[in-house]
Amino acid sequence: MQNVIVVGAGIWGASLALRLAESGRRVTLIERLGADDPRRASAGETRLVRSAHGTSEFYSRMAWESTREWLALNERIGEPIFLPQGVMWFGREADGWEVRSAEVLKDLDIPCTLLDPAEAAMFYPEMGHDDLATVLYEPEAGVVRARRATEVMTGLAQDAGVTLLRGAARPAGRGVAVGGEVITADQVVWACGAWLPGLFDGLPITVTRQDTTHFAAGWTGVPAFCDYSASAYGHGDVGGHGMKITSDVEGEPGFDPDTPRGEILPSSERRARDYLARRFPSLAEVPLSLTQVCQYAITPDAEWVIAEIDDGVWVMGGDSGHGFKHAPVLSAYLTSVLNGEAAVDPRFGLHPRESARGLRTSGET
Repeated sequence: MQNVIVVGAGIWGASLALRLAESGRRVTLIERLGADDPRRASAGETRLVRSAHGTSEFYSRMAWESTREWLALNERIGEPIFLPQGVMWFGREADGWEVRSAEVLKDLDIPCTLLDPAEAAMFYPEMGHDDLATVLYEPEAGVVRARRATEVMTGLAQDAGVTLLRGAARPAGRGVAVGGEVITADQVVWACGAWLPGLFDGLPITVTRQDTTHFAAGWTGVPAFCDYSASAYGHGDVGGHGMKITSDVEGEPGFDPDTPRGEILPSSERRARDYLARRFPSLAEVPLSLTQVCQYAITPDAEWVIAEIDDGVWVMGGDSGHGFKHAPVLSAYLTSVLNGEAAVDPRFGLHPRESARGLRTSGET
């Protein structure tokens, strides 16, 4: 039986460890931060699960397949990890990103509808829509409870025989130095998010600070929403944390993921409130209910990094911004790669990247 070490128990690492164990591998999963540590990449309360990715059939198809996997996880554990309450995209242009996304989704038979803005406004207690030309509605998209999903995936991995090892890890050839020892394996996968660029030189990954904001509004059951042109997204109250309104504009690069987490920047709250004032004006002055200082580890084109940098040593990263939703299917894909059953798509290589914005919720820099 071949053995694999996976470094990083975020959603990518935990999902991969589970898939590998279920495929017959002996797996060690290494994580140095506790489940409640706010520095963890998967520590946020929620992530959106949606299939719209501009003109990309590749990511739209993968996201739709992952949606089915998230629903299957709900059934497997008997708990609503994924909430399929729909996602709406607020389009400012009659032939913009949303319409191009809808064309791809329809070609792939992924459920979606283009709505008149006034029709879309009926889904919310109050919504300003005078600046909108169209709204793309994905009725089977929704919200995944991110932190809980990561806990569940890690637990399932352990139930499948994965050994969870706590400690800070450093590269040591085809091994990993952790806890004063070097452990080796047939393959090592480094899936440690924002810490990856600090361990390996030359990766096209930038780490930025990202503040998230939730407001004390008890809107429940409404669709999540994205405003691509404004780089804003959010959803109604999930788990009593309030209504999420967050910017997807990248923060300043060079953020150290080990930075202790404190208060969000005043500019982050102002940006969120400005958006509320325009889209949901009755909420513009409601108090904050939850804030988090997070980080992105992102490539210029939002295509991920999946590469074998040495014999049997792999890195996977650049996931922030849109990677969480794909984890169930991506883990199956990478398992087939590690088993020698598939080749890595060249898009994930270590080549220079050109800036592109079509894959994320961020049309604004």
